[in-house]
Amino acid sequence: MAIWRSAVDATHGFLAAEDRAEIEAHLIPEYFPHVDLVIAERGGSPAGFAGVAASKLEMLFVNAPARGSGVGSALVAHVVEVSGVDAVNVNEHNDEATTLYRRRGCVITGRSPHDDQGRPYPILHLSREGYSQSACVIGAL
Repeated sequence: MAIWRSAVDATHGFLAAEDRAEIEAHLIPEYFPHVDLVIAERGGSPAGFAGVAASKLEMLFVNAPARGSGVGSALVAHVVEVSGVDAVNVNEHNDEATTLYRRRGCVITGRSPHDDQGRPYPILHLSREGYSQSACVIGAL
């Protein structure tokens, strides 16, 4: 949970406090059971995690002090190789993530005006379909 909080503090300033609290309350009991979690460690301590369902990356969070150090890239490379991840959704207002995905060749295949719970946070749907694995994945998520 500490990694999630740290990552959200660093990247999700657009979330209203009440929405953030609601998401946090549901993370462990409702969201985690529906994904295969992969945890990245640095120096023996957790530094980030990814959650995959089917071939979709459902969540990727990197502890703020570890951002930019390759933890996210390592997690993405792992889930692509092991789980065949080929799609991800990202909050449209998470500018860093959106820019990063697009720079790596990911294609926006759609947009939803609300998140999965109906909150007013637009979601971009990205896919690496039709692109080489390395174009979208190396350091992208």
